[in-house]
Amino acid sequence: MASAEELKVAYAEHARAYNEDYPKLPNSILETQLFTSALGDCTGYTVLDLGGGTGVRAREAIDFGAVAVDVVDISPEMLSNGQRSTAALGPKYGDRIGWHEADVAKPLDHVPLRGGPGTYDLVMANWVMDHAASISDLEGMWRNVATYLKPGGRYVGVRSGDPYAPCVIEGKYGMKYKDWKQVPGGVLFRYVTTTEPPIDIDVSSWEVSYSGSTEMHEKFGLGEVEIEPYENAEAVKKDPEFWKLFLENPSTVVVKARKLASG
Repeated sequence: MASAEELKVAYAEHARAYNEDYPKLPNSILETQLFTSALGDCTGYTVLDLGGGTGVRAREAIDFGAVAVDVVDISPEMLSNGQRSTAALGPKYGDRIGWHEADVAKPLDHVPLRGGPGTYDLVMANWVMDHAASISDLEGMWRNVATYLKPGGRYVGVRSGDPYAPCVIEGKYGMKYKDWKQVPGGVLFRYVTTTEPPIDIDVSSWEVSYSGSTEMHEKFGLGEVEIEPYENAEAVKKDPEFWKLFLENPSTVVVKARKLASG
């Protein structure tokens, strides 16, 4: 599994492709449709986006009514790319998105976020938990989710499904997994996209996540855990035959939860 510094280097190389080309892949289109379906109405929300990269999901949260989003990511190049892209879209987003460089597996008390612990209406964590180098790092990410959500606040996140799903072995939807290595509690592997140039990055998937277990949610005080139904995606409605291989064993999962009042 790549270290934090190695991830910085990898995402520095791929920041442009991730921001501009990755969203065009079938897998990413489906992911976006599922994510926005799970996101729903964000009117008046203050949002924390852990591992938010170039701010694609942050902008979507604002599109759905959020008043402010703090993006936290380990890659300065991803953040810079996102700032440039966001500025080019005009005044809509303005200073409503804050950009912060930090490792979201570690405490964030040194980061000048606009909100403090227990103040965010929504915390997002999209794919970042598939970069956890260990169970300890994974718990650190979940701890930040729970720390910054207000009681009753919502969580929406994207994670890997089965890391051995046929659709990612074949690469039919624009993303292929390879070079699997079993480790205690999970599996390390690489993902490669069909973008030009390809995005090629070391990632991880921990059984406590990809199995569908709610252990981490419960450990950190989250409940009402749901997987966004795939039939909510317009792409699936329009062409279920094309998505048949994916639907038989999904490689991408969008999860919703809520911080319990007693959490």
